[in-house]
Amino acid sequence: MAKTFSFAAVHFSVAFTVGYLMTGSVWVGGALALVEPACNTVAFHFHEKIWKRIETRRQGRQTGTDPTAMAV
Repeated sequence: MAKTFSFAAVHFSVAFTVGYLMTGSVWVGGALALVEPACNTVAFHFHEKIWKRIETRRQGRQTGTDPTAMAV
């Protein structure tokens, strides 16, 4: 858990710093630090679902149980 919290702190800090440096606004930096990680969390969820499907298909092809594989 410590690593997860550490990564979250780095992520929020980077988002804030980039927003602040680009605009000079603490408000924009703060908003970006909240919104960007939330959007990335949702995107990551779907990214993982897609990759899980890809991995399942690859395993199925290797074992010959993939229903989407074309028979030759």
